[in-house]
Amino acid sequence: MHELISIPSSNYALDGLLYTPDRDEAVGSVIIFHGNCKNFYSGPSRFLAEPLRQAGFAVLTFNRRGHDVMYTQGRDAFGGAFQLAHEMIEDNDLAAQWMGQRGYASPAIIGHSNGGMLAVPHVAARPDTPALVLLSAHRGGRNLVPMISKGGLFAKDQVAELTEQARTMIAEGRGRDLMLLPGWWHVAAADTFVDFSTLLPDMMKFAPQISCPTLFIRGDMENRDIYPAEEFSEHSSGSTVVEIWDNCDHFYTGHEARVADRVASWLRENGRSKM
Repeated sequence: MHELISIPSSNYALDGLLYTPDRDEAVGSVIIFHGNCKNFYSGPSRFLAEPLRQAGFAVLTFNRRGHDVMYTQGRDAFGGAFQLAHEMIEDNDLAAQWMGQRGYASPAIIGHSNGGMLAVPHVAARPDTPALVLLSAHRGGRNLVPMISKGGLFAKDQVAELTEQARTMIAEGRGRDLMLLPGWWHVAAADTFVDFSTLLPDMMKFAPQISCPTLFIRGDMENRDIYPAEEFSEHSSGSTVVEIWDNCDHFYTGHEARVADRVASWLRENGRSKM
């Protein structure tokens, strides 16, 4: 069964899908956190949900306010170009509260990329979380923007210039005005550029607080310093399975079915949550 749902927030609802198994009682529940500028109807949020439902889990996929690069509510612009760290964290909290109200206490958490980074402090604050799956989770923190820019994303070789531009715009009261970026995600508000550069949680600082079993998958085409599976395993307090997949990119292109099978089987062993 699939149910289109809306989760109230401080300004507008977060849309999503709740997948529920055909059997009378789920074996557990899962929330999937999407990556930067993504959404609940593409990528891991899409290709993981149905196999997990078939494995007996109730699965929530949902859009944070920072989904996609840009979209509109009425004539007001929102999306990844305007996202702020405190809203990302709040949206994940709201999703967990919503699941609790529906009778799904202590869901397992799956996070891809930026959603994986956010999943770590989320789970650190919830020690009853049964299991955590990190799919190419980036490290977050203040060093992320220089690292990904050096790799050809975000600001590329213009970090200093664009940081100065963003701070000048904010000082002039133009924090929500957009700046063009030379790399993905191509456009961001000045407020968001500075927020993303300075206020992201540092995943590794929260790793020692993770006591639940963790599965951390990374493709071999990805930078191990940006997506620090091995380092996370060394610092986590719980058991961590690290898997580096051959010929695999950040979005698991061509490996979708394999990821779904692996995550579903691992969660069947480790992710049964209280109902």
